[in-house]
Amino acid sequence: MNSIFLRIYGGMLAVLVLVAVLGTLSLHLLNEVRAGQYRERLAHGTFTLMADNLARMNAVERTRALALWERLLGIPLNVQSSTDAQLDGSQRTRLQRGQVLVEHLAPHQARIVAQLKNRDLVLTGEVQQISEQLARATIYLLVDELVRYPVAEQPRRLAELKESKGFGFDLRLLAMNNADMDEDQRRRVEEGDTVMALGKDGDSIRVFAGIAGTPWVLEIGPLYQMNPYPPQLLILIAALGLSLIGLVVYLLVRQLERRLSQVEVAATQIAQGSLDTRVVAEGADSVGRLAEAFNGMAEHLQRSLTIQRELVRAVSHELRTPVARLRFGLEMIASASTEQAREKHLAGMDSDIQDLDKLVDEMLMYARLEQGAPALHFQRVDLDALLDQVIAELAPLRRDVQVLRGVSQGGGEGAWVEAEPRYLHRALQNLVSNAMRHAESQVTLSYHLGLQRCRIDVEDDGPGVPESAWDRIFTPFTRLDDSRTRSSGGHGLGLSIVRRIIYWHNGRALVGQSQRLGGACFSLSWPREQQAPSGE
Repeated sequence: MNSIFLRIYGGMLAVLVLVAVLGTLSLHLLNEVRAGQYRERLAHGTFTLMADNLARMNAVERTRALALWERLLGIPLNVQSSTDAQLDGSQRTRLQRGQVLVEHLAPHQARIVAQLKNRDLVLTGEVQQISEQLARATIYLLVDELVRYPVAEQPRRLAELKESKGFGFDLRLLAMNNADMDEDQRRRVEEGDTVMALGKDGDSIRVFAGIAGTPWVLEIGPLYQMNPYPPQLLILIAALGLSLIGLVVYLLVRQLERRLSQVEVAATQIAQGSLDTRVVAEGADSVGRLAEAFNGMAEHLQRSLTIQRELVRAVSHELRTPVARLRFGLEMIASASTEQAREKHLAGMDSDIQDLDKLVDEMLMYARLEQGAPALHFQRVDLDALLDQVIAELAPLRRDVQVLRGVSQGGGEGAWVEAEPRYLHRALQNLVSNAMRHAESQVTLSYHLGLQRCRIDVEDDGPGVPESAWDRIFTPFTRLDDSRTRSSGGHGLGLSIVRRIIYWHNGRALVGQSQRLGGACFSLSWPREQQAPSGE
């Protein structure tokens, strides 16, 4: 699948299918648990009442009561030990806590188990229709219990039974006139019959029975049927969720694909040579950041290709002059009539070869610094020793120019910085060489150390650099005085190399006017402590 929407939607569809399967299983288990709780709630009060009554009886009374209750309920009842009832440890624990067990044996069939109070005996019974059968038994047991008390105390006793036995439905004593029954139902209750009536909502039943010799009518209920959660509901929710999620994902992904297609088109145009192509960077999301990174890459690529083209043109131009001089020298050597003339032309050719060698060295250095972060091994460098070394190397090259130490700040035993010694030495050499070419009589070197940054200044008393050229002085092959630069041996790459070296030190190369000498002032500023070099 090549479409982002189809991939995302397919993944979400698979997840929803998995969730639907797990949801169906969870729904089934939930309904099973709810059904068990429902059956236990209905059976708890009645079987607890029977078990407590049996606990107070002897063996003969217990047998008679079981026979009576079996005829009333229409189900077999039995009193046996917990071992004979084949109960496991967890079931015994639940019985000891006062709970009633309802084991679902088959559809419409369950076994009910209740513990006899303070005895290692249990009451068991198997029922077919738990609601109807238990309703009849509950009425009989409650009436049998209430008739033992005066009429006025029967409502209070009923409330106590409901609370102590844990009935899972309402129990009320009502006057005949207050009972919600029609005339036929009242007549049947007065005749001693048990009446079952549907609730007003249609999903419950209420059971009415009169208590002989009293004005009371015992009402049980409403008894609600357990309604399991239908699986169709889960399917409907899943279908609606899938549709809504698909619509939302499509709207979001369509916008995403449109923005990504713009990046694709721009990349194709750049590959075809249109380097000024850019994309619209919208938003701060990942696609917006991708667009910004793409534009940065395109700008860097355009700048690199422009520099390469300029470099090729400049190199071809720079090579043309010494090559022409070498060709001219060869012609002159061939036509030289004396040995002295031949040696003069050989010396000129040697100078041209040295010029070519220097040009090639600078071009290789510049190309190495431009193509990416070089292998920099930062270490502590003593600035005093570095400046003295550069002065000792370059001062003899031009006797009419003095190269001196200026006034430094922050020196002493702590005059150190973290830098790559070889590259920093090369950068300082280039600055001093450039200053010596343009100075009238003096060049000074000084440094300024702070807690976090350092700066090296190279000043001269030459004509200086016009402020209009400060921004382009570090551009490759830039010459402010082309004829003078050629005569002094410059190629326009020295300051560009300085800029790249200090860039990889996370610093800047600056140019200004010397306040003390009146000429140019070139400065290198970078952090005293270095981390890993950053990429461009």
